[in-house]
Amino acid sequence: MLQAYVPLLLVVAFVVFAAAGMLVMSHWLSSYRRTPTKLQAYESGMPVLSDARERFSVKFYLVAMLFIIFDIEVVFMFPWAVAFKQLPAQSGVLLVAMLVFLGVLTAGFIYAWKRGALEWS
Repeated sequence: MLQAYVPLLLVVAFVVFAAAGMLVMSHWLSSYRRTPTKLQAYESGMPVLSDARERFSVKFYLVAMLFIIFDIEVVFMFPWAVAFKQLPAQSGVLLVAMLVFLGVLTAGFIYAWKRGALEWS
């Protein structure tokens, strides 16, 4: 009964030894030299201006949350819009539900817009 698992165990052992061998060989054969320039932080080709632990503006997080909210809106709307014609005859109720969903999101967007959440200064 265990003989059926021998080929599987051989493949798993081969994969483990091959992965370990590649890691060891890449470590032995690499020509990486740690220099002060290579050890510096790299940020989009720009020199680092300050510490990474400094405080960010709340507006940054607000814009990020607004992006996530409207991204989720698209995730909900796109499949619904694609399948709308195939929905049953009671799809009027589903249309009203989607319009209410869009209305709430639009009201939230207008509120954020009026409060100046989208102004980046």
